[in-house]
Amino acid sequence: MPETNRALIGGRWHAGPRTFTVFDPATGAPVGEVADCGPELTGRAIDAAAAALPGWRALPAHERAELMRRAAAELTGRAAGIGAVMTAEQGKPLAEATAEVLSGADHLLWAAEETRRLYGQTVPGAAEGNRIFLLPEPVGVVAGITPWNFPVSMITRKLGPALAAGCTVVLKPAEQTPMSAIAVAGAFTAAGLPPGVFNLVPTSEPARFAGAVMADPRVRKVSFTGSTEVGKELIRRSADDVKRLSVELGGHAPVLVYPDADPVAAAAAVARSKFLNAGQACTSPNRIYVHRDVAAAFTEALTGHAEAITLGQDMGPLIDAAALAKVERHVEDALARGAKALTGGRRPERPGTFYPPTVLTGVTGDMLVCREETFGPVAPVIEFDDVDAVVAAANATPYGLTAYVWTSDLTRTLRVAEELEFGMVTVNGGPLAPPQAPFGGMKNSGYGREGGSLGVADYLEYKYLSVGLGR
Repeated sequence: MPETNRALIGGRWHAGPRTFTVFDPATGAPVGEVADCGPELTGRAIDAAAAALPGWRALPAHERAELMRRAAAELTGRAAGIGAVMTAEQGKPLAEATAEVLSGADHLLWAAEETRRLYGQTVPGAAEGNRIFLLPEPVGVVAGITPWNFPVSMITRKLGPALAAGCTVVLKPAEQTPMSAIAVAGAFTAAGLPPGVFNLVPTSEPARFAGAVMADPRVRKVSFTGSTEVGKELIRRSADDVKRLSVELGGHAPVLVYPDADPVAAAAAVARSKFLNAGQACTSPNRIYVHRDVAAAFTEALTGHAEAITLGQDMGPLIDAAALAKVERHVEDALARGAKALTGGRRPERPGTFYPPTVLTGVTGDMLVCREETFGPVAPVIEFDDVDAVVAAANATPYGLTAYVWTSDLTRTLRVAEELEFGMVTVNGGPLAPPQAPFGGMKNSGYGREGGSLGVADYLEYKYLSVGLGR
C-alpha cells in the first residue's frame, strides 16, 4: 500500500490491519483503499502523542512557529495535487478544492504567528511580598475529529491552534475523505514536524476511534466538527473523564434582507454562500427571509445566479446517496405544501449524486426546509412584512451558528445583530471565517471557537502561581 493511503503514527506510516474503500461521489467509482485503523492503532497513536508532548511543549515558541510555517509552505506548494485528491473523493470542483487548501495553509500560517503571542499575566498581589502570575500551558494531548465537507481546512483550523499552544494531536478524518487528510499529513512530515506531534488515524468506523479517545485519560481535549447528534454524545461521554471539548455542530442559518438593502447585491452574495460546496456547509443559508418590497428583484437575481451554475463544472455532487435523498425529501415536501421551484427542484438524469441549484418561493415555516438542515443546494425564499417579527422567526431554531443580514440602516444593523441568537453574524456580505476571527456558535450549534486568539486559548490551561517573597 502506498503511504498516501496509510495512517501516520509516531512519524511512521502504517498500513493497518485492513482497508476500506473511498468512492468518487461524481461517478460512484472507487478512488482508493485506505488503512482502516481500530482501537489498537488509535491507542498507539495516543501513545505517540503522549510521548511527544513534553518535547513539543518545551520547544521555544519561535521554533514551533517556524515548523508550522514550513508546513504551511508545503501545503501551498502542494495545493494543486491535494486539491485533485479532494475533488476525487469529495466531489467539489478543482478550483474550489485548491482554494480550500490555500485557505487551510493561511489558517496554519496565522496560528504559527500566534504561537509567539501566548501571553500570561502578572496580577497584583494579595499581601505585601506576594506576587501572582497566570501561566498559559498546553492542555495536553488533543483528539481531533474532522468532517468531509471541508476535509483540508477543517484539519488546519484544529491542528494549527493546537500546535501553537504546545499540544500534540491524534486526528481522525471523515471516512468519506481520508485521502485529503493523508496528503495534509504528508506535508507536515515533509516540513520536519517531530514524530508523534501529529498523528493521523483513518477508520471506517468512527465510533471505534471515539470510544478509544474518550476512554483514555491522557487525551485531555477533543475538538469535533460534525452532527449535533454525535456532538451531544461526545459531550455526555466527556463527563466521565472531565475532558475539555470544542464542538462545532449543525446550523440553520437565516438570511434577513431588509427593504433598504440592495436586493441584487444581496442575491449575488447569497448565491455564493448557498451554492458553495453544493450547499454542504454548516454556515450555508437555510432560510432566506426577504422583505416583500424587494422580494421580486431579489428572487429574480438569485434565480439567475442559480441557473448560471453548470453542474460538474461550477458545482460538484452531494457527498453520497443519503445526502441526495435528504435534499430530494426536503424539496418534495416543500412542493407538496405549496412552494414553487423557480429553477431546479428535480434530480438530473446523470451518474453521481448531483442535484441542481434550486430556488423555492412560497415557502412557509411548517416545511422541512425551514425546520431541518437541508445540507444541499436549495434556497428557500420566505417573504416578510414585519421588520421586527422577522428576527423572532430567525431565532426560532435550536441552532445558533451563523446569520446573514442585509441592510443600509446602521441602527438596524446594530439592533438586529444584538438580537440574533447566533455565534456569528455577517452584515452586507462581510467575510465570515478569516483566520484572525473566532469561528463558532451557540445553542445546539456547539461551543468553543476556532480561529483568532480565542481559538488558540481553547487549547490552553491558565495556571495560577502565587509566590511569597519572604523577608
